[in-house]
Amino acid sequence: MKSDLTFAGLKAIKHSFSLPLDYAKPDGKQITVFARELVSPDNRDKQLPYLVFFQGGPGFGAIRPAANGGWIKRALQEFRVLLLDQRGTGLSTPVSYLSLNHMDSEQQAQYLTNFRADSIIKDAEAIRAQLSPDKKWSILGQSFGGFCVLKYLNDAPEGLSEAYITGGIPSLTRHADEVYQATYKRVLAKNQDFFKRFSDAQTLITQLAEHISNNEIRIATGERLTVEMLQLLGINIGMEQGPESVYYLLEQALIETESGTQVNPLFLAQFCQLLDFNTNPIFALLHESIYCQTHASKGEVSTSSASNWSAQRIRGQYDEFNYESGKPFLFTGEMVYPWFFEQFTNLKPLKHAANLLAQKSDWSQLYDLDTLANNQVPVAAAIYSEDMFVEMNYSLETAKRVGELKYWLTSEYEHNGIRMNGEHILDKLIALNRGEQLR
Repeated sequence: MKSDLTFAGLKAIKHSFSLPLDYAKPDGKQITVFARELVSPDNRDKQLPYLVFFQGGPGFGAIRPAANGGWIKRALQEFRVLLLDQRGTGLSTPVSYLSLNHMDSEQQAQYLTNFRADSIIKDAEAIRAQLSPDKKWSILGQSFGGFCVLKYLNDAPEGLSEAYITGGIPSLTRHADEVYQATYKRVLAKNQDFFKRFSDAQTLITQLAEHISNNEIRIATGERLTVEMLQLLGINIGMEQGPESVYYLLEQALIETESGTQVNPLFLAQFCQLLDFNTNPIFALLHESIYCQTHASKGEVSTSSASNWSAQRIRGQYDEFNYESGKPFLFTGEMVYPWFFEQFTNLKPLKHAANLLAQKSDWSQLYDLDTLANNQVPVAAAIYSEDMFVEMNYSLETAKRVGELKYWLTSEYEHNGIRMNGEHILDKLIALNRGEQLR
């Protein structure tokens, strides 16, 4: 099914595809996968190749562009852009506690095992068979989308003409524990930068932490605001313009009233807008699983690929993140913790399923080292040296192990650089992939 419309001066075509939930059972349960195709008015009648965009996450729908700008503007010069709502997100049979409430916890966990990168890539190839059966297409992945790009190169390189990655080259072999050991160090560095840059921020956040510890404060979605929740704002300090948004919010957090110090209702509302665990549960449920696999190449065999709440366990090595009165306050990053499923209203019904997924030790292999070493698809990647979310050294390690992968290492951007200067970044990567002079 598809429908056409025009917005922001662009031709947009809405596609919906009925695809198997589990590709091992193609005649079993079907889900809907949605994709939005964009083409510039000047090219609407041209048979241009597709560029498929894989969104970051996991668990977030594709961007909803309101204008012809950024990386999309550059891409539309020579492509039709396909914005894919990865399964379980956006308009693609979205996952929520409501959509899963007819299942018991074991059934929920089993259902959710079908929402990793391997299934996302099978969806993409099934869609290509319908939209572009005789032609390869190009792909672009941001953050977790970069994980999907590598999985595509691993599983179905025959469908690809070229690939691009921004802020998302994962380790091919390292366990989640190693990933979090590295990222906790990066989060510490970002905290140092933040509190040095905003000299009164430590005072502001400490006052707020003490206030919510001594008073029952509820955020706009009804949950009690805890110090652990407050620390989660740190996911934003690793983004372009994120530190500013966090600081401005802290400036307005506490107000003086006739009844004494109160938490500003504006803070309570905006706090919810900066965190989306209630609205995008796949991120909390499957985030650690994106690192989980059983290796089967050249002796690199893991006896268990379970995460076992890796971020929570590794946090035990970094006591400075455990806030107490009198200690400096530190933000955390994109780590997922088991207490999410005790404190966030929309995650509470999924607590047991989350524990089952954390304990799952038989995740399938994601990457075959020999296959990727022999890759023939041109790949260009932007690696951000100051990225809080992706360890640069692990990205460089992977870059050496993937054939035909060229990279641009830069300190100019944070993790979400493509949102801030996407036209320039994609233009550089296209030139890199095609051996043209970098501008």
